[in-house]
Amino acid sequence: MAYPVPVPSSSTPLANPVSIISPHFCAPYPIDLAIIRKVLTITDGNFVVTDINGNIVFKVKGAFLTIRDRRVLVDAAGNPIVTLKKKLMTAHDRWQVFRGESTEPSDLLFSAKRSSMFQLKTKLDVFLANNTSEEVCDFKVKGSWLERSCVVYAGESSTIVAQMHKKHTVESILIGKDKFMVTVYPNIDHAFIVALIVILDGINTESTPVWMST
Repeated sequence: MAYPVPVPSSSTPLANPVSIISPHFCAPYPIDLAIIRKVLTITDGNFVVTDINGNIVFKVKGAFLTIRDRRVLVDAAGNPIVTLKKKLMTAHDRWQVFRGESTEPSDLLFSAKRSSMFQLKTKLDVFLANNTSEEVCDFKVKGSWLERSCVVYAGESSTIVAQMHKKHTVESILIGKDKFMVTVYPNIDHAFIVALIVILDGINTESTPVWMST
């Protein structure tokens, strides 16, 4: 069961749907999702995303620790939604997200990179494909990935669009599963938010062994 996350008074839910991947993933009410990450494995399908009733919503498939680090977010039926690809030889760990299984520039939806090369806390800048100048980010992620406590903001504003929070369970300790919750605020594309979490995991597990990155 998801724990309610209080909405700060400075954060007013966005009135119009913000569709990054598809309007299908936007709802006029908050969406609580559970992200279950198998800590002790680096095989395909290490990420499973469920709703509060335990129904699978998304899975993540892809190779870890490879030269061409690529992951695919699929729906419950296995249909590819987006492909996430790390851009090689970039100082800020830039990841690009493309529609479906494509990696063609014309299918680019958004990209994300660390705000700075060296940082103790998580800071991620997100740019939509049409924001070619990248002078101002379209979304920003701040917080602590280690504590699974990150907040996604709309641009440089204080408007919160999603919030992660850790959920400790006996199961997670016994069978090596890292489970945390994310609350996606009304009218926000929840597939987009899940894709950001996959990128956060990709950035934070590159320099740390997977079994130590919890």
